[in-house]
Amino acid sequence: MARPDARTITVAALQTAYGEDMQVNIDKTIDLVRQAASKGAQVILPSELFQGPYFCVTQEEHWFATAHPWREHPCVTALAPIAAELGVAIPVSIFEREGPHYYNSMVMLDADGSPMGVYRKSHIPDGPGYQEKYYFRPGDTGFKVWDTRFGRVGVGICWDQWYPETARAMMLMGAEVLMYPTAIGSEPHDSELDTALPWQRAMQGHAVSNVVPVVGANRIGHEQVAREGQDFYGSSFIADHRGDLVEELGREEEGVLVHTFDRDFLDRHRAAWGFFRDRRTDLYGPLAAPRPA
Repeated sequence: MARPDARTITVAALQTAYGEDMQVNIDKTIDLVRQAASKGAQVILPSELFQGPYFCVTQEEHWFATAHPWREHPCVTALAPIAAELGVAIPVSIFEREGPHYYNSMVMLDADGSPMGVYRKSHIPDGPGYQEKYYFRPGDTGFKVWDTRFGRVGVGICWDQWYPETARAMMLMGAEVLMYPTAIGSEPHDSELDTALPWQRAMQGHAVSNVVPVVGANRIGHEQVAREGQDFYGSSFIADHRGDLVEELGREEEGVLVHTFDRDFLDRHRAAWGFFRDRRTDLYGPLAAPRPA
């Protein structure tokens, strides 16, 4: 329990299923944002590409028509006044078009509804069921953190979450909480492969090694974009600085998760662990090399 005079941040994750109708998806997301805000949430995370079904399961050129410039994207323009009305910050995941270029992006809305800028997904997967390189260029923004009304928030997008470098880079930029909007589920090429627990554990590891809360928001439901179909396994969660799951939803539950963290405690505890004090940047050259020696 945080002290009455502590600097706190209350975060939320949303979990639901999405379909073909963007406006219906936006309305459903707004309903969940309102639920989270009513429980005291200040920074509220919807899942990745909630504008529609996860279309990257296959390669179909008609999906390019669903991308928009980030300032004009319907998800951004619809959620901005909601953020202002409720006084909450919302990382909004979108399919972005910039001229002839297309990105998997996130627009951070602050608690007055103003867009703080855009982050473009850095790591782009390309495998069965997740053929994102057909649609998205690798992000050109670099990692970002956002000085919201409630604290400094770092946001990566889905595949970014598997890379410890993403989390550490945002922490070195001063992030106080890490968030990852996600769309992940069954693997069309292997019906027995279940990645739900490894997905959680990867981010729990980031929480431990950076002494920071981590929020993961995933979708649920069956989507039939391709002939094989795809089932999304939810399992959205909030992990504390120990990596413990302090809030979690199941594989089929629609709902919101809300949790409050004491930022002052986290600052002290992070310093006490010494992970950042004892870094040896003089030995980390291979991390920036293009390939192993």
